[in-house]
Amino acid sequence: MTPPRRGNEVRVGLPIWIFVPAAVGALFVITPLLAILLKIDWPNFVPLVTSESSRTALLLSLKTAALSTLMCVVIGVPMAMVLARTDFPGLSILRALVLLPLVLPPVVGGIALLYTFGRLGLLGEHLEGWGISIAFSTAAVVLAQTFVSLPFLVVSLEGALRSSGHEFEVVAATLGARPTTVLRRVTIPLVFPGLLSGAVLAFARALGEFGATLTFAGSLQGVTRTLPLEIYLQRETDADAAVALSLLLIVVAAAIVVLAGGRRVASVR
Repeated sequence: MTPPRRGNEVRVGLPIWIFVPAAVGALFVITPLLAILLKIDWPNFVPLVTSESSRTALLLSLKTAALSTLMCVVIGVPMAMVLARTDFPGLSILRALVLLPLVLPPVVGGIALLYTFGRLGLLGEHLEGWGISIAFSTAAVVLAQTFVSLPFLVVSLEGALRSSGHEFEVVAATLGARPTTVLRRVTIPLVFPGLLSGAVLAFARALGEFGATLTFAGSLQGVTRTLPLEIYLQRETDADAAVALSLLLIVVAAAIVVLAGGRRVASVR
């Protein structure tokens, strides 16, 4: 069968059967969200999400997620550059280790951080000697969120670097630009949409982090109790509050992703 044409453009359509699993997948994602909407106690929604504990947990989540995203950018951009632009023995092993938190259970990551930065941990024991205590503090929340979020930024930015190629960088270097100048004036602007996408993914992942935070930082109100931990605790005592806070978390995360997605499209254009 000849593909349909519009002028000189050949249009390739999708087979009809592919819409069936696509619809099933869409329903699989949308139905649980719809269930939350149907379960919410709408007359009491505002009081449920504006209680003191809820507001404190939300503000703490936003603050720690922002700090962890900043840390991901500071250390993740150089990591992605090394993975995408260099080649040395053991690079594949290094990449696998960097991306390991993607498949590692968060609670295992929390235990690993505890045995690294805890009072008797590999580094924590020495930090305690300097009067620096990290475990079960707000700093521990930021570290836990950074640990689980970093691979999202690295994967996104490394993919952008590989797809963009390095021809423009070669041209800039040929014209006499130093490596730092090439990085600042050519590479970063070229892959900025990928960097923005990775940062958004990292922020969203940090905002929803639960297991590593609970294991490494605990659940101290106003100190380490982020919104996911507050939802978990409310689920045991007030199911209506837990559902309302769940919707709040979904709305905040969705708004951030949509906003960043719009800016990414604008930057690409």
